[in-house]
Amino acid sequence: MSQKNETTILALALLLTVGIVGGGFWWFTNNGVKIGNNIIPNQKPGSNPSLQDRISFGEKSFTPGDISPVKKEGVQAIAAKSYDKAIANFTAALKLNRNDPEALIFLNNARIGSSKSYTIVASVPLGTDPNASLEILRGIAQAQNEINTSGGIKGVRLRVGIANDDDNPEIAKQIASNLVSNSEVLGVVGPNTSDSTLAAGTIYNSGQLVAISPTSTSVKISNFSRYVFRTVPSDFMAARSLANYMVKTLQKKNAVVFFNSQSNYSQSLKSEFVSSVSLEGGQVSSEFDLSKADFSAAKSVEQATKQGTEVLMLAANTETLDKALQVIQINQKKLTLLAGDDVYTAKTLEIGREQAAGMVVAVPWHIDSDPKSDFPQKSRQLWGADVSWRSALSYDATIALIKSLERNPTRSGIQEALASSDFSANGASGTIRFLPSGDRNAPVQLVKIVPGSRSRTGYDFEPVR
Repeated sequence: MSQKNETTILALALLLTVGIVGGGFWWFTNNGVKIGNNIIPNQKPGSNPSLQDRISFGEKSFTPGDISPVKKEGVQAIAAKSYDKAIANFTAALKLNRNDPEALIFLNNARIGSSKSYTIVASVPLGTDPNASLEILRGIAQAQNEINTSGGIKGVRLRVGIANDDDNPEIAKQIASNLVSNSEVLGVVGPNTSDSTLAAGTIYNSGQLVAISPTSTSVKISNFSRYVFRTVPSDFMAARSLANYMVKTLQKKNAVVFFNSQSNYSQSLKSEFVSSVSLEGGQVSSEFDLSKADFSAAKSVEQATKQGTEVLMLAANTETLDKALQVIQINQKKLTLLAGDDVYTAKTLEIGREQAAGMVVAVPWHIDSDPKSDFPQKSRQLWGADVSWRSALSYDATIALIKSLERNPTRSGIQEALASSDFSANGASGTIRFLPSGDRNAPVQLVKIVPGSRSRTGYDFEPVR
């Protein structure tokens, strides 16, 4: 492929950025991201809010851009401790936009007011990855709403704070130090990325405050700390499933991997896939680092083809997704495509389109994977749209904290409950149990890109049966 064509594809990847927010869409305009009729300004380079401005229980909003006047009034009312007014404002705000998890969290916090509560905090990258953050917050908000409207945790309701960590390991550590020093905080949901979880985890461990990540999959997190858990299966499980599918189902033996050497998640998934393919009797003949300045999708695919490669495995993370999408376009469906969960975005569907059809992605959960679960129906009723695996796994993280609070509402009590061999809770993705390593003993779901209308892109991710 010519250099001109490759440049054109890169431009498409950068310009046609799209992501799902529940059932709605994000796309970029010249001035920022647009959600519905609202334009959200892009974050200014070098902007770095103070730590105090990064944590909120309702007195400030982290939803990027302009918020509705009635939601703004609700934020001001909570700050002024005018809880009845805040309740009315947030109730009205949710009628305008029922798909806003921040508004639902703040509404439930306003309902608590100054009454006794148990406090947890979500550590999410609202400043840099609002799409993933809102997906995570939907799961947390749904769990909070369910427990509080049913009488609370033995009569005590759950208060939820939101901390904007920007997926920055250093900021995540600062937030962790702040939360550790606040004795009212009994647990944390997050951080989002493996890099931030590993960085902040050292603080949560020394401060003996439990953090449950719903989205960090690096194998380095296994046995990392007695106080760091996760509801998402590790990359070991995803890699095993993809390798097994490649060798046993597809009957293919030779693969290459595209990864980001600067990402713990991407490095982890790549390494586990290489090992798993080898155990299955196949081989990974080459590894291509998406983070290199001289990376060329065209040259990499050409080299892979000359080596007799049958499968392209995309272990890209969010930062290198655009380059992975170049690989998909240049491949032109000639070689089989496999991918990790960071490729599970509407952006992949929008830009990949026909060239991505047939690609198999390993994810922790899919809304249609378990017909017996009542979570999909409840989440659709609440949000008016389908939710992603990030929502389901953050719901499970919050449910795990709620169940441990029922046993012993102290920091040490929560850790002991989660680590107990008899701990069990019913979550969106099945039974929640933790191994001594802090990992969740759960399988992954393989999904395939097929033509469909659910995402409004013309393509959908559907479970591989």
